[in-house]
Amino acid sequence: MSLNIMTSKEVTRKVFNKEELFILDVRNERDFNEWKIEGENFQYLNIPYFELLDGVEEILGKIPSNIDVLVVCAKEGSSLMVAEMLSEEGLEVFYLQGGMKAWSEHLEPVRVGDLTDEGEIYQFVRIGKGCLSYMVVSGGEAAVIDATRMTDVYLEFAKSIGVNITNVFDTHLHADHISGGRKLAEKTNAAYWLPSKDATEVTFSYNALEDGNEVMIGSTAINIHALYSPGHTIGSTSFVVDEKFLLSGDILFIDSIGRPDLAGMAEDWVGDLRESLYKRYRELSERLIVLPAHFMIIDELNADGSVSERLGVLFEKNHGLNIKDENEFRKLVTENLPPQPNAYQEIRQTNMGKINPDEEEQREMEIGPNRCAVR
Repeated sequence: MSLNIMTSKEVTRKVFNKEELFILDVRNERDFNEWKIEGENFQYLNIPYFELLDGVEEILGKIPSNIDVLVVCAKEGSSLMVAEMLSEEGLEVFYLQGGMKAWSEHLEPVRVGDLTDEGEIYQFVRIGKGCLSYMVVSGGEAAVIDATRMTDVYLEFAKSIGVNITNVFDTHLHADHISGGRKLAEKTNAAYWLPSKDATEVTFSYNALEDGNEVMIGSTAINIHALYSPGHTIGSTSFVVDEKFLLSGDILFIDSIGRPDLAGMAEDWVGDLRESLYKRYRELSERLIVLPAHFMIIDELNADGSVSERLGVLFEKNHGLNIKDENEFRKLVTENLPPQPNAYQEIRQTNMGKINPDEEEQREMEIGPNRCAVR
């Protein structure tokens, strides 16, 4: 039978379209349980590669014939070999090009809405990592917010729609993934903005992002308004774009709220987190569409693959916004938190410019799920 390649983009379309897929994951059990490709209608079988070295006969009865079968490993090599063995047994299967490392890096642009005078806003969904970044487009210019290190994706997309990137923002100093903001700004001659309170140890120059800053994009002057919203970090800053969208960074998610402990300051920052969510955000229009910097679970994706919800809906449904007792809130965001992100200290140092790992080291540092939420 034929042996086929499936790309991360093709798998992403299956996730967005809620298609069926059977995944044979040949990584070890621990890695599979910690982080895997998720889809609403996906089925899974986890058999470590080393258990299949003598043949695949024992698992043939567990492989369906009526839906696509995808073999997955960390880097591609092991899945290719297993897929070849299954093909020799008469099964038609796919293997994931580039493995889980490629899955971790794939970005899928999704148009999420219109802005004034033909402006647009796009969300870049990093489906395998749960990271969300944005491009605000107006009048031939673009601003990018919370760029990942895969900067070529933004450059190619901007070129495809005929705009120049003039401003690049980070909502905070990230601890779960390596920012591409500074690199993207250097490649495009754009202004790079970073909250000054998060930048006390950085080794590079930047534009200090402060509460109330307003940056205009394009000839139609789309407004990006900075709103200081500490709690996840001391400098965390949200953006209100065109009075329609609230880019909440890692303060507020669709199904949770941001954790305050990734810089070791949970007890100090919990009050800031509550102030941002329960006071600053309450003063905003409930009609704003919240666009967070991460999603936690696949259920948060909308029908088109985007991640968004009106602020008023989150005030009603997000548990983290409805804890009246301050002690209960403090307990939620400081105790029984999920594990901290892989290599988060090294990622913070990289984002400060203190260390400069090579490309392969950066990939290794980012492997695994994001863990920026309190649950």
